[in-house]
Amino acid sequence: MQAGISRFTQIGDWIFEVKMVRALRVSDYGQPYSAVSTLTANGDNIYIDTQMTRNNEELSREDCMAFYEFCKQLEMKQIQYDKVRQGTRFPRVVDIEENQRPRPRIQLVK
Repeated sequence: MQAGISRFTQIGDWIFEVKMVRALRVSDYGQPYSAVSTLTANGDNIYIDTQMTRNNEELSREDCMAFYEFCKQLEMKQIQYDKVRQGTRFPRVVDIEENQRPRPRIQLVK
């Protein structure tokens, strides 16, 4: 796979913007996949709409880090998703620290 992803590509007089992505957990494209997710970009934020696995298992830490790395490469600032436990939805927000603007240091002086 390629390193570095651009959300915007210009071809001729057209600029193409990535707004929606389907992610598949599979070692080789075209093979049966074990999980699928849909991500929607809005400004500097991305929302994970769908997280489905074949056997209803939780996504692993490695899975989550793959999403984080993908969103970091797209220069997103936040990932938003809903975690569902026992039928109850819990909204989550993850800041992509590497893409946050440096916060100004405020120092009080005399």
